[in-house]
Amino acid sequence: MKNFAILGGGIGGLSLAIALQKKGLQVTVYESAPVYKPLGAGLGLAANAVKAYQEIGISDRVVEAGKKLKHAFGKEPDGKIISQTDIEAMTDRFGVLNSFTIHRADLHEVLFGLLNPGTVINGKSAVGVSQDSEGVSVSFSDGTSAKADYLIAADGVHSVVRQSLLPGSAPRYAGYTCWRAVTDGLPEGMNPDEMSETWGRGRRFGVVPLTGNRVYWFATLNAPPNDPAMRAARRNELRQFFDGFHFPIPQLLDMTRDDQIIWNDIIDLKPINRFAFGRMVLIGDAAHATTPNLGQGACMAIEDAATLANALEDYEPEIAFRKFESFRIRRTTQIVNQSWNLGRIAQLENPLLMRLRNGIFRLLPESMIHAQLRDLYTVSFRP
Repeated sequence: MKNFAILGGGIGGLSLAIALQKKGLQVTVYESAPVYKPLGAGLGLAANAVKAYQEIGISDRVVEAGKKLKHAFGKEPDGKIISQTDIEAMTDRFGVLNSFTIHRADLHEVLFGLLNPGTVINGKSAVGVSQDSEGVSVSFSDGTSAKADYLIAADGVHSVVRQSLLPGSAPRYAGYTCWRAVTDGLPEGMNPDEMSETWGRGRRFGVVPLTGNRVYWFATLNAPPNDPAMRAARRNELRQFFDGFHFPIPQLLDMTRDDQIIWNDIIDLKPINRFAFGRMVLIGDAAHATTPNLGQGACMAIEDAATLANALEDYEPEIAFRKFESFRIRRTTQIVNQSWNLGRIAQLENPLLMRLRNGIFRLLPESMIHAQLRDLYTVSFRP
């Protein structure tokens, strides 16, 4: 039986491993982290990700670990509404759960629990790959190596595999930095069924309820790349950056400990035109890392998993890899570009352009929003 190695035990890699095992294929996941730790913050999974998990056959298990929301709002710092979405109405309209939120650690726990025991090998950070007519070889930083018939690189935006195959494909900085955290409680008076994103001058603050009366929040700010002051900023600095922002933003910051805050610059991958390389293929952030402005990074990786698993069911692996590439590259490129452009609009600093932007968003007809969502959520997983 042919065996597949997956580099990277993130959402995309684990989702694909489950999908392949459900189709009777032999798979091993090599993860760089020495041990699994419940780290990370929250994320939202939209209808297209739910549909992908339905295709794989695990949507019920995933959804029951998350939180269904009812409303989403775009706001100004004083709380005035720029845009709003009735999530429940969208669910009814498209016939699939439109959006729910989940802690990354909770999603990872569900995915790990669905894998055959021993599938994931930790402490394996890849430093090199090679292939020949017999298979693929992976070298790890601990001096060991592994062989497989085929390799799927799900090793993230800094993918060792992609950088060896496409040396010019370096991540690009989006122009703004980000802090994230998950609170241990809910501010009194906050609606637990409502998520929001508030657009200020060159800065944004997102509020996303999770299960267990927890709240995932994120904050962005225009800044130079890898700025030491931004790297060091914690609760007190964030209070200053977002001074005057509406409830529950100050309260969430007050509830957050410095050790709960995760910082990173926002980066993506300028779209590439190739995912398949003989016995190797790129998926997820390794192939099409996107900024988080559309909330589609994890969703695209989950779509990849469902699609590649189906391709491997229908075709020989090298043909399946090429089919996957031709089927996915247009959609993922579109998402990366749309998210990049939305981020530039959302991070505007010019007050006149900000007022114009907010006015335009207020005037967008509901039918246009529905059409955009329909385009996003109309997805097939069979190349």
